Amino acid sequence: MIRVLIADDQQMVRQGFTVLLNTQPDIEVVGQAVDGRDAVAQAAEVTPDVVLMDIRMPELGGIEATRRITGAHPDIRVLVLTTFDLDEYVYDALRAGASGFLLKDASAEQLAEAVRVVAAGDALLAPAITRRLIAEFSRLDARPRSPLKERVGSLTERETEVLALIAQGLSNAEIAQRLVVAEQTVKTHVGRILVKLGLRDRTQAAVFAYESGLVRPSGY
Repeated sequence: MIRVLIADDQQMVRQGFTVLLNTQPDIEVVGQAVDGRDAVAQAAEVTPDVVLMDIRMPELGGIEATRRITGAHPDIRVLVLTTFDLDEYVYDALRAGASGFLLKDASAEQLAEAVRVVAAGDALLAPAITRRLIAEFSRLDARPRSPLKERVGSLTERETEVLALIAQGLSNAEIAQRLVVAEQTVKTHVGRILVKLGLRDRTQAAVFAYESGLVRPSGY
């Protein structure tokens, strides 16, 4: 059973998502938080598998709440809720530790599947999100950070190649096809990359790839 905490300052959103998720046989809503502070407190108390986190909330915003939750509880996954896919805060939320994002107008099926994907340790890294990361780095003209660049050196040549493809938004199947290897081989590489770099999931790996300079926005 996947345990979910919903954090949103709008009661209708909380109740609506609760009703939708509780109809799923493998998902249970274990709490509703009215703002970021409440989310942080409840996350520590009920230890959910996934937190559905609204970005804009009073008292404490979703970005800082995400940072505090993922920092204190690495096993808790955060799925950011937003009204539109180009929300200016999505990038900051990903850097804060979110595993992906979901539009509030998502269907019941999309909502449930998103929760399952994130709970399984994967990430919602759609091409649209990758383009968002690229646009943000282009805007900031981000310079590679030396410590991060040094960490890339711990990867093998093939792992570095896989990391670059993750940053482009490719799935394991697509990476396997590109490299002409088995999908299980790609999964193994991804797992080793996350362990070596101390990252939680593919979303964090993509952010790392850009911030370390491994992938440059100007190339895409």
